[in-house]
Amino acid sequence: MADANSPQLDRLLAGYRRFRESGWNPNRERWAALREGQEPEIMVIACSDSRVDPSQIFDFDPGEAFVVRNVAAMVPPFETTPGRHGVSAALEFAVQVLKVKEIVVVGHGMCGGCKAALTQELRGTEPGEGGFVADWIALLDDARDEVAARHGTEGRVAERAMEQAGVKVSLENLRTFPCIQRKEAKGELTLRGAFFAISDGVLHVLNEADGHFHPAD
Repeated sequence: MADANSPQLDRLLAGYRRFRESGWNPNRERWAALREGQEPEIMVIACSDSRVDPSQIFDFDPGEAFVVRNVAAMVPPFETTPGRHGVSAALEFAVQVLKVKEIVVVGHGMCGGCKAALTQELRGTEPGEGGFVADWIALLDDARDEVAARHGTEGRVAERAMEQAGVKVSLENLRTFPCIQRKEAKGELTLRGAFFAISDGVLHVLNEADGHFHPAD
């Protein structure tokens, strides 16, 4: 392995130096307080897409939000079968240990995972060649069939419908977790859906009463 820094590492180190100068040093008291533990009141479930960082979109301070990111911002349903339940483990920790008061699922425009779910272009591929993604976004199969029947499988109208349907699927799956059911029923936890449009930078919030996403004030 070569010892010379790569351009990518140089970029990381330059960013780290800026963070030390503008993020760490001016906020030493907050960082000192965070050594005692974290007490975020918000959990955000977002896509891994590099264009939609929740900390940028919501301007979070360190320790303010517990964030989980994955392909298409998906939440699997509650299940007890053997496996590596990464999202479920994060939910369990956030809800039961950190006792967050709000969980926000954030979908976004131009989502590659949702587009692949819509077109089913990865169906049948081998793990490591697209198969892992295909299995993951199969969580959207039922919603995909409804979107395809109404809007087809191509074009931004169909893609946005799929992206927003994905948020609703994750909210539905969140409500299959017994601990979330209990806390939501007691008013101790609020679930919310949102959609960030990359094209214009506008955040839309889901009104579950009418099923539509509305631009945030």
